Order: sequence, then structure tokens, then C-alpha cells
Amino acid sequence: MKRLIKRILLSIVILCICGFIGFFVWTQQTYEPTKELLKSVGEIDQDGDWVTFKPNRTDKEVGIVLYPGAKVEPEAYSYLGKSLSGAGYTVGIPKFNLNLAMLESNKAEEWIKRNPTIKKWFIGGHSLGGVSAATFAHKNPKLIKGVILLASYPASGDNFSNKGTPILSIYAEKDGLTTRDKIEETKNLLSRDTVLFEIKGGNHAQFGMYGEQKGDNQADISAKEQQDLIADEMIKWLDKQ
Repeated sequence: MKRLIKRILLSIVILCICGFIGFFVWTQQTYEPTKELLKSVGEIDQDGDWVTFKPNRTDKEVGIVLYPGAKVEPEAYSYLGKSLSGAGYTVGIPKFNLNLAMLESNKAEEWIKRNPTIKKWFIGGHSLGGVSAATFAHKNPKLIKGVILLASYPASGDNFSNKGTPILSIYAEKDGLTTRDKIEETKNLLSRDTVLFEIKGGNHAQFGMYGEQKGDNQADISAKEQQDLIADEMIKWLDKQ
């Protein structure tokens, strides 16, 4: 009997180890920035495990933390980061352990502490990165001025409906992952000060520039066109806050 119990326990340990190895390998199969992005952006600045974009002008003193989607490398959002910094905003895009924002939802604290001259902070994210960004904002209402959801939504435990937190939610018509139905289902979690904007012809993967993504639909517009629409809406919204 003791021998049988030992065999069962050993089998469970082996299964757990195999499961962890499989999960680790899966998290390392990341979505890399496209050649089009790298050509458009040029040199990308790094500060430790942060991709950074700092504006030439410093009058705004406003910072944005942008969490990548699951398994998407932070450089894939460089076109958006550069567009925002060109409008005067300081942008930090982190690389997460195991490439999953949900494992380090408080990562924004690092960037905020490194930039003490910034007077006002916003946080946003793409897909599951947006879910984690909303979690951080919900826990830190005095620190975060507003939330930007890119093909994303708050988790059920992060209900903003009774809060005045400014939220910008941008979603895409052809998104095969964060569908319009999902956006509708989670509207009740958004604050009374929420702006929703749909990108006609856009899809999920083109909230970054990392190529096609499994489960997504084909977009009717180019990645660059979608990125420009996202940046324009974000800048217009940020300038009003």
C-alpha cells in the first residue's frame, strides 16, 4: 500500500513538472515586432526591462504605462509609443516575467518611481494586458488618472461603474478575440466617464504590430492605418484629461 501511494505521489509530481515545463515553453513563444514596425520606428530605447519613449517637449508632464497583450513583446507597441511621445507624452512599455501581465499587475509602480517629475499618470493595455492595467488602476485610484483599454475590458472584480475614473475603450470591428459581444457584456464594469470608440475594419493583432494572431479575423485596413487611428483617438482623449 505504501509503495502504491509513493508511485501515485511520484506520478503527480512528474505531471506537475511536465505541466510547468509545457506552460513555460508556451509563454516563450512570443509575438515579435514586424519588420514594418522596426523600419518605421527606427532605434528603440530600453531602460532595463522597459521600452521607453520620451518626448522632446516636457511641458505636459504626463506619463503613460502601456501593458502588452499576452506573449506579445513590448517592442511590438513601439509605433504607438513613438506616436504618443511625439504628442508630448512619456511612455513606458514593460516586459513581464513569462510574458504575461497578469503575473505582475503592479509592474507600473517601477516606471512611476523612476519618473518622479511626471505629475499625472495614465495606464493602459492591450487585451489581457488591459485587464491587468485596469486591476492596477482600480487598486491605485489616487495614483492613476485614467485607463486606456485596447481591445480589452476590466475583470469582474474591478468594477468602475461607481467611480468617476476616466476610461477610453478602443475596440475593433473585425476582432476575433475581444469581440464586440464581449465589449457589450462588460460595459456595466466601466465608469460613467467612459468613451468608447470602434475601429471599422480593424482586428485584434493590429492593436500592436506583430503580424497575425491565432483566432483573430482578417482586418480590412493595414496595421499602420489601425495604429494611426488608435494613436489619434488616444491623443485626443488624453489632451482633454
